[in-house]
Amino acid sequence: MVTLSIIKADTGGFVGHSAVHPDMLAAGQDALSSAVADGLLLDGKVGHCGDDLSLIMTHEHGADAEEVHSFAWDVFLRTTEIAKGLGLYGAGQDLLSDAFSGNLRGMGPGYAELEFTERPSEPVVCFLADKTEPGAWNLPLYKMFADPFNTAGLVIDAKMHAGFRFEVYDLYEEKRIWFDCPREIYEMLMFIGAPARYVIHSVESKTLHEQAVATSTQRLSLIAGKYVGKDDPVMIVRCQSGLPALGEVLEPFAFAYTAGGCMRGSHHAPMMPVSVNDAHPARFDGPPRVVALGFQVHQGKLIGPRDLFDDPSFDRARAQTNEVMDYLRRHGPFEPHRLPLEDLEYTTMADLEKLLADRWQSMPEAAVPAPR
Repeated sequence: MVTLSIIKADTGGFVGHSAVHPDMLAAGQDALSSAVADGLLLDGKVGHCGDDLSLIMTHEHGADAEEVHSFAWDVFLRTTEIAKGLGLYGAGQDLLSDAFSGNLRGMGPGYAELEFTERPSEPVVCFLADKTEPGAWNLPLYKMFADPFNTAGLVIDAKMHAGFRFEVYDLYEEKRIWFDCPREIYEMLMFIGAPARYVIHSVESKTLHEQAVATSTQRLSLIAGKYVGKDDPVMIVRCQSGLPALGEVLEPFAFAYTAGGCMRGSHHAPMMPVSVNDAHPARFDGPPRVVALGFQVHQGKLIGPRDLFDDPSFDRARAQTNEVMDYLRRHGPFEPHRLPLEDLEYTTMADLEKLLADRWQSMPEAAVPAPR
């Protein structure tokens, strides 16, 4: 079996939080090439979106493999040193531990890993996002795998007609649940419609008994106990032959839906599907960007990538994103642009509550009219 891993981290922004410096990308690709030559990896490509560096790797070690996670950690330490040498912003900000300890859980970097037996043709899409949260994948995954208005195959493909099973994580309580769709679509929507807490982690075909999706679900603020940057999730989606076609996988991003993130990770903003060349958030540290890198996996090799959002069919989504961004920005510090208070737990809100606690008074009782 082959394991496809995407492991990402923000180890320094160029300039501000907007991009990854070319020297860091080069160091990442050099390390991947050496790991392939040494036999650790079958193949490896470096990717980026905003200020996040992604290592896209194939190997035969399975998910959560110590040797693969340790390799990625060492690469991020190396790119952190480059960032420090260049005076880049937030050097090493996603590395929340001083030493590697078996795998990357709870250490800061995000990762999505999917283990599978290669089909004769194995098309996959690696989605990389910046300035947003793990739950940003909830809406597009629902549309890909449960919405026949998006995915015609749910109606007309015999291998898809039975539906899919969704694995959903509760990031606050550290629990998970499986939903059998379409039978439990309404129950699932109650939870995944709250993406700050409930996140789709994987999707499995009920007919093929194959995992089709893996997402990163790390919440940096929940790990660190304070705001240290947005989570900037990644996702792997397999396509075709009993799974959604490539066009069905991309279709949800033709709509500029909103997600939490943007400036200081504290605002709702529309997701903008962009080419790699445009994957550099700017206005108000946004709008949040998403890139789609398409590969054919063949004998463990990554054939590609194709820059799938570098296409005029997404021009209207990008224009819509700018219109929605204009509308939301006019709200300034008011909801719905700003996140609700419960999602501002690791900003200044907690300090303000303590500072102003003794100034709050009971509301005055209603005046009683004097008797006539």
